[in-house]
Amino acid sequence: MSSLVAFPVMILLLLLIPLIRGAPFIFTHRKTVATMLQLAGVKPGERVADLGAGDGRLVIAFAQAGAEAHGYEIIPILVWLARRNIRKAGLTGRAFVDLRNFFHEDLSSFQIVTVFGMAHLMPKLETKLLNELPPGARILSHAFAFPTWQPIRKEGGVFLYEKQSSTPTDGGVLAHKE
Repeated sequence: MSSLVAFPVMILLLLLIPLIRGAPFIFTHRKTVATMLQLAGVKPGERVADLGAGDGRLVIAFAQAGAEAHGYEIIPILVWLARRNIRKAGLTGRAFVDLRNFFHEDLSSFQIVTVFGMAHLMPKLETKLLNELPPGARILSHAFAFPTWQPIRKEGGVFLYEKQSSTPTDGGVLAHKE
């Protein structure tokens, strides 16, 4: 196989394999990034986790807003690209993207979590976030809602949730604010 054909095939495989294990990479539109920032109400010093960080644009945006932003990504070339984008933005030390599966990470130290998941991942992720996030944590999901939680707000395809309790067994932990 010529290198002219091999390279695109390799890139295609790198992008499709995670679909089996998680979600494909899809660029987050600038308007969606702005909506997520606005809905999150990020405060300086808060810790943000972007689950499936892709090219790092959400990590960069939250770091520029004053957060310490961490991204988790399972596609090596996207981790490289995100780290390059972070360096170009001058955010080394405030924005990070790691080659890790977020399902294997402890998310208990984050006040904000962002995700552009897939429908088949949301039930498992809902349980993980319910068990790990502290009360008051905000969760922003682009395009896919969690199966049993009611969002506080929905705007531009982004769902905002807030954890209301510290006990995962009390039922309506993430609920609509009255």
